[in-house]
Amino acid sequence: MIEGSRAAFSPPRKWRPSLSLVVFLVLASVLALPLLSLYFLKVYQNQLIQQTEAELIAQSAALAAVFRREVESGIPPGVALGTRIPPAAQNASAEPYQPIWPRLELAQESALPRPESRPPPSPADPAFVALGMRMMPDLLATQNVTLAGFRLLDPNGIVIGGREEVGQSLAHLPEVAEALQGRFRSALRQRISKHEQPSLYSMSRGTDVRVFTAMPVIARDQVAGVVYASRTPSNVFKQLYEQRGKAALAVLLMIVPTLLIGLLFHRTITGPMRELIERTNLIGKGDRTALRPLRHHGTSEFARLSQSFLEMARRLNTRSSFISTFATHVSHELKSPLTSIQGAAELLREDVDAPTMDDEDRRKFLDNIIADAARLTSIAGRLRDFARAENPVAVGVGTLSGTIAGLRAAFASLDIRASGELDTPMRLSEENAGIILSNLADNAMRHGSTAIDISAMRKGNLLLVRVSDNGEGVSPNNRTQIFDSFFTTRRESGGTGMGLAIVRAMLDAHGGAISLVESGHGAAFELSIPLADAPEC
Repeated sequence: MIEGSRAAFSPPRKWRPSLSLVVFLVLASVLALPLLSLYFLKVYQNQLIQQTEAELIAQSAALAAVFRREVESGIPPGVALGTRIPPAAQNASAEPYQPIWPRLELAQESALPRPESRPPPSPADPAFVALGMRMMPDLLATQNVTLAGFRLLDPNGIVIGGREEVGQSLAHLPEVAEALQGRFRSALRQRISKHEQPSLYSMSRGTDVRVFTAMPVIARDQVAGVVYASRTPSNVFKQLYEQRGKAALAVLLMIVPTLLIGLLFHRTITGPMRELIERTNLIGKGDRTALRPLRHHGTSEFARLSQSFLEMARRLNTRSSFISTFATHVSHELKSPLTSIQGAAELLREDVDAPTMDDEDRRKFLDNIIADAARLTSIAGRLRDFARAENPVAVGVGTLSGTIAGLRAAFASLDIRASGELDTPMRLSEENAGIILSNLADNAMRHGSTAIDISAMRKGNLLLVRVSDNGEGVSPNNRTQIFDSFFTTRRESGGTGMGLAIVRAMLDAHGGAISLVESGHGAAFELSIPLADAPEC
């Protein structure tokens, strides 16, 4: 039956991740997120592409200015130029600056194939060929420093300056055709390399493309030519290698906070939780030393949880010890009258078979049986009262004035005097208050008291009630035991030793307490009872 109940309350057996695994996965995801975004979203590669485009724009603008000056100073007015650009179109806005911003993005642009140059329908004008020859030193000097490729095109898209394709036409390329109409255009094209690249470069898509820009040259309000520039963006891994110091610092700045977060999780959650689980196992095996506080509580919520759990375990352990001791006392108290009843009954049964007793002996044995049965009945009643005291049914509101009236009727032989704040409402029903005072009055009578003095005084959220008598008092040797179950010095007069234990259990159940106080004569007890309007603990 126990195994079946345990299985009913046990969770189904299936794999569940541990808290440490969850924390590890979260931290690993946080650590890998920048790397994944760098690899899949190409954020850094896009930045390199736009940086390359911006550099080509700046370099082409400088060469276009030189090209314009050469056209205006070296090209005769009779030489035909390209598309006419009205002055209003050249300066469309009122701003004094006309910046050209990079716009290429690897995620949005598709790399166009690299078409071959074509023979022109007619050769370039000799004036433009001469212009290209004059600017070649400028192109080579710029290319040697920037590592970019430059071609100068005449108004018809024919190459007049550059290391390759001189005399060929590039007018069929979309970006060149756009520039011949007076508009800047850039494009991503597939890169054709003469050298084999390291295998590591293949992980970066940016190494397979080349940035091309076509900058129109406007002179005499016409398109006089195009500066066609190209360059391969810097490889992301090469860039990271060149900036390895900064990259290592960045990685370190990611790893260190991640480790600190993991240490924080271990210190505040996983560590205390594992220790609490170990304590649970030790407590289940009966190790009472495991009831001590945890070494580290972590968060405030976990501190409250562990404190509540250990307090519950401590109470259950105390309760278990109390039940064990209580059962031992009960069996001891019941054993004496049961043995006496059994012995008397056996003697009476033997006398039936062979009569040897006179009527006086039979009556004596029957009186013993009746007395012991009455004692068993009294013990059973006290046990019932004790159980009721620990788990009171009527938890209401009452006053001492109403309780004392019933107490005087039940103990008419006692002179009961009452004073103080007897009408103060307390969080204790009059029925339960009557049980408490009745047990105190019965205890006083058994110790020779003829009078009881009850006084009440309000103090904070408590009602302090002092109950004193004029009996024999409590000896110093018995002061520490009077509230223990079944402890009595009047067993021969029918005392069960349960009266004060019932009083203490009843008060504990209502949040109150009882203590023995010093008195000049007799016994004196102080009861603390919560007031009706006091906050719950």
